[in-house]
Amino acid sequence: MPRMPEWTILTAAAHLLRERWRRLRTGPRDGGYTTETVVVTALLVALAIAAVALIAGKVRAKAGGLDLG
Repeated sequence: MPRMPEWTILTAAAHLLRERWRRLRTGPRDGGYTTETVVVTALLVALAIAAVALIAGKVRAKAGGLDLG
């Protein structure tokens, strides 16, 4: 019985998926480092924004208390 073209395509796709899955499982494990870097960077940015807000508030308060007359 001749093979249907759909079956050939499905077989090739299954082989490709198995090979990619094998590469993912045996490859280097540095994906978590990227996530960790993003989280740490986001925390540092949040701290920098908070620091700028505090400093700007103190500068405005000090500027508002100056007697220019």
